[in-house]
Amino acid sequence: MLKKISKKHIQWGIYSLLFAGTVFLIFEMFPHNAQFDMQYELGKPWKHELLTAPFDFPIYKTERELKAEKDSLKKFYTPYYIISDKKLNSQLEKLAKERNFPAPNYLKKALQMVYNQGIMDNKSYEELVETQVREVYISDSANIWRKILLKNVFTIRSAYDFICKNAPISEDSMHIYNINRFLVDNLTLDKAKSEMMLNDLQKKISPTVGMVQAGERIIDKGEIVKYQQFKILNSLKKEYSEHVKERNSGWVMFGEIWFIAALLFLFALYLYTFRADFITYKNAIFFIVMIIMIVGAAAATVKFAFQTVDIVPFALLAIIIRIFFDSRTALFAHIITVLIVSLFVPTPYLFLLLHIPAGMVAVSSLKQLTRRSQLVHCALFIFLTYAFIYLIFNIIYSGSLSALRWQLYVVFAENALLLLFVPYILILIFEKIFGYLSDITLVELSNINNKLLMEFSMRAPGSFQHIMQVSTLAGAAAQAINANVLLARTGALYHDIGKMKNPHIFTENNNSDNNPLKNMPYEEAAQMIISHVADGVKIAENYGLPAKVIAFIKSHHGKSVARYFYNSAVNNADNQEVDKNKFSYHGNKPATKEEAIVMMADAVEAASRSLKEYNETTIGNLVENIINTQIEEHSFSNAAITFRNVEVVKRVLKNKLLTIYHSRISYPEIRKE
Repeated sequence: MLKKISKKHIQWGIYSLLFAGTVFLIFEMFPHNAQFDMQYELGKPWKHELLTAPFDFPIYKTERELKAEKDSLKKFYTPYYIISDKKLNSQLEKLAKERNFPAPNYLKKALQMVYNQGIMDNKSYEELVETQVREVYISDSANIWRKILLKNVFTIRSAYDFICKNAPISEDSMHIYNINRFLVDNLTLDKAKSEMMLNDLQKKISPTVGMVQAGERIIDKGEIVKYQQFKILNSLKKEYSEHVKERNSGWVMFGEIWFIAALLFLFALYLYTFRADFITYKNAIFFIVMIIMIVGAAAATVKFAFQTVDIVPFALLAIIIRIFFDSRTALFAHIITVLIVSLFVPTPYLFLLLHIPAGMVAVSSLKQLTRRSQLVHCALFIFLTYAFIYLIFNIIYSGSLSALRWQLYVVFAENALLLLFVPYILILIFEKIFGYLSDITLVELSNINNKLLMEFSMRAPGSFQHIMQVSTLAGAAAQAINANVLLARTGALYHDIGKMKNPHIFTENNNSDNNPLKNMPYEEAAQMIISHVADGVKIAENYGLPAKVIAFIKSHHGKSVARYFYNSAVNNADNQEVDKNKFSYHGNKPATKEEAIVMMADAVEAASRSLKEYNETTIGNLVENIINTQIEEHSFSNAAITFRNVEVVKRVLKNKLLTIYHSRISYPEIRKE
């Protein structure tokens, strides 16, 4: 008794250390920089208590105000342009080649005049006019800058008009000679010098306007957030994390630690009350890893990019736990984790509204994960959930769509994309580390074209047909009692793979009367048959089959007796006592509903082959006798299967066997005349 109590105390001590360590790790991951997380909107009532300035801080101008000031500065901005002498020389050379051109001397001087003044392309000129630029600097080949009025700078059009208007001949005559061909723009913007000039001007703009003194009243509860107060609140939010680097308050840390501990305790209490069979060291570590992984990802996101915290796939935790355990545990763990994260996110209320329903949708839409398309549907439903809740939240609290941050929809989409790929990676990792078995792996194992089952079908074709029938029976029975159909079917496919070693000693693989067991002593023959269980375990381990599948090999005969050889030995013992243990299997009793179902289906299917007549009575009696014998031998004492479940399984097996062995219509022959 003392040993049992001591062992129990040790277990509780280990779980307590795991619990305390988890609380400490989660608390340490918290981003302890202070966040100004009060919610407010322009033109809406202030929902919090009286707010006074906790410290001196400047009032920052809004982006719109800064842009307006920068735009207004452009009228004082003087851009720098470089004039190209090569373009003038090129046009003068072109003019010198012309013959019979009227007033060539005038045109030469006019071209020199407009090119020296500067010709700018129309687009640049119009942009400068729009921004109210009045003057420009122009540099010649000697790098001497001169300032001239913008209105004195030519465009190709104004240069053309100027030359025609001042020509010694009529304007109409000038138009005939198409002097446009001698006009090109020759001013190029000096970007480096112009930007430096503009930057110097913009540096003079102050990003702030006024100061708020520590203790100064900002806004009280119920007051409408006006434009000036909105600017002050934004400024306080910007300065808050700079002035309060860490949450040094012992009370804050105390509250966070106890809140984390209380939430984790609720999850532990749930497991203890409703899922006591889940409480193992392996499962405890798995739950801790999942919670810490999600909280850590959220904490890192908040620390470096708090506005995108919704990109963290919180529903991932619900999906993974749902696949390996059940829906209720998945949802409970998800809600606990989201509540913990809500302690440090910028907008906890909206955060909870978004992610708790998302976890519900994940659990509801993903009963089993057997195809990639199911995960696509799940991710799509989660994205729609986020989008809908965020839209409705903004409509309710702002009365319009103006406050929507459309960038969040991109974040929601990225969240959904992560849910398409990350679960498969984590499922593979957790299967290897913790020995769990997912539906994805079961689907792969139940493919009869895999290497092991193909080899089984070739070496023991009769036994292969047997396991196929058992798989069908077990799947139907599992569905009827709400057990894991995929696990039952897969376990049934592998329960007899040990027969691959000596297939010829089993009657289903031997069509002749030359069975070597006939010439052996009953005890030795029984051991040959019994050995297929141990052989099956070795083969399964060599092929790396999961432990849950190997359990079906160990338990499909349990501790039953090789009845044929034992009865024969007793009948021929001449009143001598026969050691029953030498004729008994040394496997495990079924520990789950699925293992119990496979044991029943295996025994019934094998025995049904010996019936001489197949009808409702013979099949019904066979099923009743075999399963009742298994119950009398306490074969199901370790499995969580009820008498009602057993009766349902009996009924399913009878119906299926009747269907399998139904009488067929004989085809009529053509009568010969």
